[in-house]
Amino acid sequence: METINFEIVSSSSSVEWTGRKVTGAHNGTIGIKNGNFIFNDGKIKGGNIVIDTTSIKILDVTDPATNTQFAGHLASDDFFSIEKFPTASFDILNVKEISNTKYYLEGNLTIKDITHLVGFEAEVKNNNDIISLSGKLIIDRTKYDIKFRSGNFFKDLGDTLIYNDFDLDFKITAEAVFSGQSKN
Repeated sequence: METINFEIVSSSSSVEWTGRKVTGAHNGTIGIKNGNFIFNDGKIKGGNIVIDTTSIKILDVTDPATNTQFAGHLASDDFFSIEKFPTASFDILNVKEISNTKYYLEGNLTIKDITHLVGFEAEVKNNNDIISLSGKLIIDRTKYDIKFRSGNFFKDLGDTLIYNDFDLDFKITAEAVFSGQSKN
C-alpha cells in the first residue's frame, strides 16, 4: 500500500466566497495558507486545509472607500475577528468514495475557534504527482458566532437581513512530496 503526502500549492489554489442578503449578494476570495492531502493507493484518505482569514477580499464592491470599509467590517468581531483568529481550518476525518473522481469529505471545520462537523462532495483529479480538488462547502455562519443581521437573532431586519448560509467554492492544487524532498 503506497501512501503519498500532497502539499497544497497556495499560489495555484483559490477559494471564492459568496454571501447573500435580501437585496443581493457579495462575493470575493480568501487565500489558503497551507495544508495537505494524504493518498493511499491513489485514493484520498485524509488531510487538512488552513485558510488565511486575513486575506479576505471583496470583488463585487468597486468603490475603494466602500470596499475598505466593508473589508474592515468582515475583519471585525461582527464577522471573522481576524486579529484574534487569523486562520480557519478544515480537518478531514472521513472519506467516502462516490466514484473514481468524486468523494464525500467529512471533517471538522473550525472558524473563530468554534468547531463543527461538516461534509461536502469534492471532485479529485490525480495527474501523476499533482492533484486538483474542487468542490463547494455551504456554511451556516451562525454556528461560528457570526450573527450580524441574522434573522435567527435579530427581528424586523427587513431588507437589511443577511442570510445565514454562505458558500465557499474551492479549486485546490497539491503536489506530491516524497521522502527527503521538501517544497520551498
